[in-house]
Amino acid sequence: VQLQASGGGLVQAGGSLRLSCAASGRTFSSYVMGWFRQAPGKEREFVAHITRSGGSIYYADSVKGRFTISRDNAKNTVYLQMNSLKPEDTAVYYCAAGPYSGGDYSSRRRYDYWGQGTQVTVSS
Repeated sequence: VQLQASGGGLVQAGGSLRLSCAASGRTFSSYVMGWFRQAPGKEREFVAHITRSGGSIYYADSVKGRFTISRDNAKNTVYLQMNSLKPEDTAVYYCAAGPYSGGDYSSRRRYDYWGQGTQVTVSS
């Protein structure tokens, strides 16, 4: 699976952005999809994940109520709608795909494939 993230940019605090991650291959619907982010000098951290059919979604506490993850299996694409952005949301955002086997998908180790990242910068 190859992943291509897009949609990042520069936005003022309180604004919105929508990230997209397009996947190649015919097995997209068999993967759990996640979004992670990495700020300068910090570890890559979990943001959100969505299971194969979208039936289970989980968010990091820091983005809960502001971000929404969704997927369109017909388009092989996962989205991250980000509202009420804060300067602390500034980071490179990565999408990732992992085979489903149950359990916790907030760990990077659960994902086999990663996109190249897209920069999100939120100005104050």
